[in-house]
Formats: sequence, C-alpha cells, structure tokens
Amino acid sequence: MMDAETVGRGGRVRSVLRRWPTAVALALFVPDVVDGVPTDPGAAATFGEALPLLPLAYLVLAKWGRRWLTWPVVFAGVACVAALRAFDLMAPSTFLVGVALAVLVWSVVDGDLKRSGELRLQAVGVLVFGAFALAGLAIDVDLGRYVVAAGWLFHGVWDFVHLWRDKVVARSFAEWCGVVDVLVAVQLVFLI
Repeated sequence: MMDAETVGRGGRVRSVLRRWPTAVALALFVPDVVDGVPTDPGAAATFGEALPLLPLAYLVLAKWGRRWLTWPVVFAGVACVAALRAFDLMAPSTFLVGVALAVLVWSVVDGDLKRSGELRLQAVGVLVFGAFALAGLAIDVDLGRYVVAAGWLFHGVWDFVHLWRDKVVARSFAEWCGVVDVLVAVQLVFLI
C-alpha cells in the first residue's frame, strides 16, 4: 500500500511529465537568461526572418486538417530555414511568405478558405505575424528589434489561445511554442 507522500510525489512527477513541452522550452532558453548571456545584435534579424514560420505552420495544418502532423511540419520548416541560411539561397522570410501565399492561393482556388472559418483565422494570423516580421526587418535595427519581439510575444499569446481552444496544432506544440515565443521576446528586449 502506498502512503500519502508517495502518492503525492507520483502526482507531482506526472504533473511535470505532462508539462514536458514547457520543460523543454525552458531548458533551451533559461541558461542564457539566468547567466545574462547577451544575444548577438543580429539576433533580431535572425528571429525576424524565422517569425513567418510560426503562422505558416498553423496555416498548413489548418489547410490539411491533420493535427498529428504538427511536429513533422515544424521540423520540416525549421530544416528549410536552416538550409536557406546555410546555403545563403534566399532570405528565409521570403521563402516562408512565398509558401504562405501559395497555400492561401490554393485555399482560395479549391474553396477551402471560404468554407473553413479555422483556415480564415490562420490566414489572418499569417498576415498579422508576417507584417510584424517584415516591418521589423524593414525599419531601423533598434526599433525593428522591438517590433520583432512584439511579433514573437503576440504569437506566444496566439499559441496559448490555441492551446486553450485545443484546435489546429498538437497541444504539445502549442504549449512548447508559446513558452519559446515569450522567451524569444524577452531575450530580444532585455538581452541584446
């Protein structure tokens, strides 16, 4: 028979295991934040280039209607961004915005955009967060950093709303991405 302390500890362990996305996100960022490690001033541009990936993943998943593909879609997007940076083929934001436009045109042509309120919501997200990214990259570097940080922060809110709604993306991704987005925003504002 288990005593109350064992049951309590097991409950805490299960609770922590259910929050694995938050734990992974914190493990990625907290060491730099705690150490006060400054971020490279070019990080704002790097994060600005990557910001369109976030709403694009939501758009693609809303189009396909397959939440179980969340992590593969995100990993493929990250791999594309990394390859574009490594081979200096084009700005990742240009590629991501192009893919988003292609998905939007496809959705208009096949009528999905008209039929699906969820897809329309994600289309608005693509436009709003894409505007944050492009504005942040186009204006003065110092001001652009704050615009890009605001885009990441608002996308974190977007993630938590989707976590609460339990729609479009896997809950684990919405939780992980929400924490990462807020931490990126904090890093952009306070550690550059």
